[in-house]
Amino acid sequence: MRHLLIALGVVVFDRFTKWLVVRNIPLDDVISIIPGLFRLTHLENTGAAFSLFAESPSPFKTAMLVVVSVAALTIVAILLWVRRRDFNATTLALSLIMGGAIGNLWDRLADGKVTDFLDFYIGTHHWPPFNVADSAIVVGAMLLLLRTLKKERAAHASG
Repeated sequence: MRHLLIALGVVVFDRFTKWLVVRNIPLDDVISIIPGLFRLTHLENTGAAFSLFAESPSPFKTAMLVVVSVAALTIVAILLWVRRRDFNATTLALSLIMGGAIGNLWDRLADGKVTDFLDFYIGTHHWPPFNVADSAIVVGAMLLLLRTLKKERAAHASG
């Protein structure tokens, strides 16, 4: 149950922040928060996370992104079901990934695009804008990576 509450929390926070951006920041507009480092913007991303494939002219791009999202969600849901009694870094990571995937899938199914608004940069070095759902997916993936590295290190130390 905790896993679903975490995923639901991510989805609700993602939907709320995107709603605030769409309602209060005109498309392609920018609000400087920390000059030279961070700003809020309102962009519509037709690609994958961090605007990957956004420039692809393929008429199947959105359909493929939906299929990949549904496949990933299915795998994550199965992994969480198998570990439903556990609560650890792995299940937390999977819950974050699930919430983020649902948040972006919601946008893609509703509009064919995802609202991005968190924009970090230093001088001319610019990270592609992203959103809360992307953040949850990345944090979840990093937790899984750290957990895997920790297990590998422990296996080498005992072997």
